[in-house]
Amino acid sequence: MLVYWMRSRQKIKTIEIGDGWWGSGERPLKGKEDESIRPFKIETSDKEIEDLHQRLEQAHYAPHLEGAAFHYGFNSSYLQKVVAYWRNQFDWRKQVEVLNKYAHFQTTIEGIDIHFIHVKPSYVPHGRAVQPLLMVHGWPGSFYEFYKIIPLLTEPARHSLNEGDVVFEVICPSIPGYGFSEAPHQKGFDAIATARVFHKLMNRLGFKEYYLQGGDWGSRITTNMAQMLPQSVKGLHLNLVFISRQGLRRMISVMLGAYVPWLVGLTREDVQRMYPFIQKNIYELLRESGYLHIQATKPDTAGCGLNDSPVGLAAYILEKFSTWTDKSFLHKDDGGLESRYLALTHCALRVSLPPSLSHSALDTRPEERVKFYFQVIHSDLEQEFDR
Repeated sequence: MLVYWMRSRQKIKTIEIGDGWWGSGERPLKGKEDESIRPFKIETSDKEIEDLHQRLEQAHYAPHLEGAAFHYGFNSSYLQKVVAYWRNQFDWRKQVEVLNKYAHFQTTIEGIDIHFIHVKPSYVPHGRAVQPLLMVHGWPGSFYEFYKIIPLLTEPARHSLNEGDVVFEVICPSIPGYGFSEAPHQKGFDAIATARVFHKLMNRLGFKEYYLQGGDWGSRITTNMAQMLPQSVKGLHLNLVFISRQGLRRMISVMLGAYVPWLVGLTREDVQRMYPFIQKNIYELLRESGYLHIQATKPDTAGCGLNDSPVGLAAYILEKFSTWTDKSFLHKDDGGLESRYLALTHCALRVSLPPSLSHSALDTRPEERVKFYFQVIHSDLEQEFDR
């Protein structure tokens, strides 16, 4: 009991909130930042769609190896079917209407424009308090991935959920460089900077306390938000959990542990449990993490191709929908995309492909999206070596 009491009295370590400037050029010495909340509407133009169609029509495809299915990456034969659908059947006007279903806004924080949707319940039962909920996406997603769950959160009674369920108003921002949030103009914009910007967003909307939900990078960002201002975070829900920042040390310990376990503090039982798993899964981990390595080291190099070629971007992202859904889909010529998503009009195209247009339809540039990996991982490594 004494040990428990002493441990419970230890101060919880928080992240310093700090400040930042991510706009173009140096931060202005005078003048207050424009804190207005501006309505925003997604639009596209005939010129942009014509440019996309021209790029799709002029695409060149590498020949596909017979029987390779998705083992070498995206099947180029099936890719031509995807592009044909995208060019001839995908309805951009209808898609823009769907994206504008909820109210969109922008506001300037630390020198860059932050995009978000803000959905309030149309009906609140008598005596029920509405709880603010910030939901943060990851890569290669966007704010759109929350569209289907928003009505269940804002109007649970209308969807046959318990009358006693909590009613939320939902805020879904775009990570800077994603969707319609302006990309940072300065180096070093990482998950902690994003957490601070999103705290400022919630404060600007008038919220002092709120709930958080995050997946993928959103999980890292919302976790940092809870560590930064725990007094403001009433609850945190994650659908991905990041391990501690001691990644490099942990990796070295695991490598040495196979030969000299006593040197890194591993027991015989640790070795018996850990290394059979690693031997069984190491090839799969290496095979499926190539995207992470290039995005964490040379994002601008990868971004040149992704930004210029909508067909290349489609292959790059839709391959993840296949591989991350079911590893057995490697054996299917369509990567399991049609059997899993029923039709290409659903999740795959509607979430991933619109960003290849320029400033309207679902921007921002894909090279900015992959750059976030570089900023976060390099920030982690710098802190690791500073220890």
